[in-house]
Order: sequence, then C-alpha cells, then structure tokens
Amino acid sequence: MGQPTPARNDDWWRSAVIYQVYVRSFADGDGDGTGDLAGVRARLPYLAALGVDALWFNPWYLSPMKDGGYDVADYRAIDPAFGTLAEAEKLIAEARELGIRTIADIVPNHVSDQHPWFRAALAGGPERELFHFRPGRGESGELPPNDWQSEFGGPAWTRTADGDWYLHLFAPEQPDLDWAHPAVRQEHEDILRFWFERGVAGVRIDSAALLVKDPRLPDYVAGRDPHPYVDRDELHDVYRGWRAVADQYGGVFVGEVWLPDTERFARYLRPDELHTAFNFSFMTCPWDAARLRASIEDTLAEHAPVGAPATWVLCNHDVTRTVTRYGRADTGFDFAAKTFGTPTDLALGTRRARAAALLSLALPGAVYVYQGEELGLPEAEIPRDRIEDPMHARSGGTDPGRDGCRVPLPWTADAPHAGFGGEPWLPQPAGWASYAADRQAGDPGSMLALYREAIRLRPAFGVGPLTWLPAPDGVLAFTRGDGGHLCVVNLADEPAALPAHTSRLLGSAPLDPDGRLPKDTAVWLRA
Repeated sequence: MGQPTPARNDDWWRSAVIYQVYVRSFADGDGDGTGDLAGVRARLPYLAALGVDALWFNPWYLSPMKDGGYDVADYRAIDPAFGTLAEAEKLIAEARELGIRTIADIVPNHVSDQHPWFRAALAGGPERELFHFRPGRGESGELPPNDWQSEFGGPAWTRTADGDWYLHLFAPEQPDLDWAHPAVRQEHEDILRFWFERGVAGVRIDSAALLVKDPRLPDYVAGRDPHPYVDRDELHDVYRGWRAVADQYGGVFVGEVWLPDTERFARYLRPDELHTAFNFSFMTCPWDAARLRASIEDTLAEHAPVGAPATWVLCNHDVTRTVTRYGRADTGFDFAAKTFGTPTDLALGTRRARAAALLSLALPGAVYVYQGEELGLPEAEIPRDRIEDPMHARSGGTDPGRDGCRVPLPWTADAPHAGFGGEPWLPQPAGWASYAADRQAGDPGSMLALYREAIRLRPAFGVGPLTWLPAPDGVLAFTRGDGGHLCVVNLADEPAALPAHTSRLLGSAPLDPDGRLPKDTAVWLRA
C-alpha cells in the first residue's frame, strides 16, 4: 500500500485527529504530583509518534481549581501549578515544529469568584453590571430570583453579604457573566487575540450554547420556546464577532454545543460562525448497530447544509471512559452517566472500545481522542474522601463525579506512580501500571499499537463521503470516497462474513478460523 495522502494544510481541521490533554493528569514534570506543561513538553515525542494533528488543552489558566480549572481567574496567565506563560509559548512552538497544532480552551459563560471583575463586583464597584446580580424574592429577599437549577445540582443562585443574589449555572465559585454588556464581549475578543498571537491554531468553546440569558430572568417552564438561557438567538451575533477575530489569524473553533434540535445545532456551524462543534450523540450512543448508524447518519445530515465537517469522539474529561461504558452496556445501565459500584466486564468493554476506535477513525470528519483512551484505560473508582469534583458534593454524595476519568496517566510500568511523576493528586488504582505506555509500545496487540496504526492508515479512506454497504443485521459496513477502502464493524451476536475485498489492512481483533468477523470486532479492508 502507498503512503496515505495528507489533507491540505489549510483544511487540516476538517479531518484532523485531535488529542485532548487534561494537563493536571497528563504528566508531572517537576515531581509535585500535578501534571504540568513541562510534563507535556517531555511527552511531545510520544504524541508525535501517536500521529495526532493537534492538541486540545483543557484550561491551563490561573484558577482556584474549584472545578478543574473551568473557574478561571485570569485568562492571560498560566496557573503556577502548570508552569508559566513562557513555557506555554515554548510548548506551542515545540509542538508546531513536530507538526502538531494547539487548541486552547476558553470558558466564556462564567469566571472564577476570584476573578478581579467579580471581586470588584462584590465590593460594590461598577463591575457588578458584568454579572447577573438580582434582589431575591420573598418578604425579605430570602428566596432566589428565579427557579433555575445549577448544572451541578441545587439552585443556580447564591446570596451575597449585601442581600442580593448572583447567578451561576455551575458551581457558586463560577459566577455567570452578563453577555448583554459590551465590555464582556470586548474582553473575550481580546482574549482570543491574545492566544492567537501566541500561536494557538484554534479554540474550544466551553458550554457554548449557554452564554446569553433572557434579560427578564423568568422561571424555567419545560417546553417553552425560547429557553431562558440555552441556545438564545442573540448568541449567533456573539460568534459572528468571534469568527471575524479568528479569520484574522487563520484560527478555528470547536464549540461544546449540546442541543437535541439538529437544525438549531447546525446554525452554529454556518460559514460565518463556528467551524466545528462536538458530536455528543455519537459519544453517548449505546453499543447497538441500528442506533450507531442512525447517529452517524443524523450527524452527517445535520452538517451537510452548512458544509461543516462532523466530529467524532468516544470520551472526554466529563464522561465515563469508553472501556467501562461499553463493559456496562449489557447490564441495562445508562452508561453515559456516573454511578458508584456498577459491575463492569472490562474484557468486553476493551473489545468493544477497540472496535469503536476503528469505527470512529474511519468516519468522515475530525476525531477527538481523550488522553488515556489510546491506552485502553477504564474508569477508576475514586475513594469518596479523595473526590474533588464539585458534582459529588452538590449531589449530596450520590454522584461520584468526573474524577474517575481524570486519574493521572501511567507511563512507565516499573517506575513509582507508574511513571507519572510525584504522588498523583488523584490516586491511581491498583494494577494501573499494567496499562503503562512503555509496556504497550512494545506489544503489537496493545491498544496503543492499534491507535498508532489506525491513525497512520486513516488517510487511506480519503476525504470523500460515506457510502453504506449491504450488511446483515447488527453489522455496519461502509466505504468512503472512491470506495477503495472499507470499514466493517460486527455488533451482532454471531460472526459475520466479510464483503469482497483484496486484503485486510487492520483489525481490532483476529478473524475467526473461517475468516469471519467475530462479534464486537471491526476491520479495515482494501476493496
């Protein structure tokens, strides 16, 4: 087989493989138990060998870390736990020398309660207008201004010492900004310029559909349109302004947009708004052929009218890891959620995760790989007294939160703390070293080897549209572009015969003795 043809440089984001780096848990360069930029820089050769096109960094800014860095105190400073701004600039440049671009993470809906704006607002300064402060209801203002609930549980309002209340759709330490104020818009456009000028190639937008609120702040009524704070029409003007900034630098956006209405979702991807948005339908879909095919078809259909590429992702820093989710699928468990002590068949989950990796990497569009997925890491059960995620506390201790997918990575099997660095800020489970990157690098049957080879071969599918092929129930089979390569995934209960082909390129598991594709297995074929 000839060498794969890379995508055109200016269109890199349309078919890129983008690796998500949760810095705090990636690699610890100074031995203090917290991942940092020095650790990432030391592992750039590993990422280059994996073959990824870009790195998306979760927030690395100055933060009290009340929500894993999504409570930002200063968007122009790196948190000292991670390093310095100079180190970030070096990392961006060093990665680019290896052909790897950088995507920063911007959190526009809210800031930290330690942000200078909010501290001045609490002191009674004019910055109060930059947030949603309101008097309470009830005889003495003792009730919140409306009935909105936090995404983390409990009321979305906290009362201040002067008796007023402020809005926070997430934790109380994350006050929401008022996007009706021009200073908020100007500040964020300036932040974009700041990071584009330091060499980032793109920006991921956190909670992208939540920024704008109905100025009346009415009570929430199920089914009422428009929603008081989700997907407001005024948002599109905000992103048109952002796009104008990005176009000055050749930058790209990926939005975190959770919307069930596919038509409204696609509006964010018009040519003068965001370039791409995350595809949550595919990520949360059970291991079921009909539902996966429907998710794929719906995703491609909703992107087609605006000419935007689809994105595919199996896991991220907020979701139960893929191996664990797919290992729970047969129990009837809602595997997109988090829970304590749910039984998991890790062998089953690993088998399915390997097949899902080949499925996602064969689809047209961009693919996001969360750190550790290429090692086949399962979700970790964190001791309750070590959980830091605010979702756990705000649920009254019933929700284990998201720390289980954020456990520091294992790099070296025989080193202390599996080579992560100092004693990790979250405990690594017993046996974590068995997943270590150094051990997998020498094993051609490992998850790491599978990801490396799949990413290397992926361009062979070309950039053309997907065409479904006839297949038995429970089997997904499709080709791309000129039809020279096929992907077949068997989700049925019995082995499946392969379509006509000339050779086998890559499989998530061996074929059976009769040359059939076993259940929970995927294969790439040359036609």
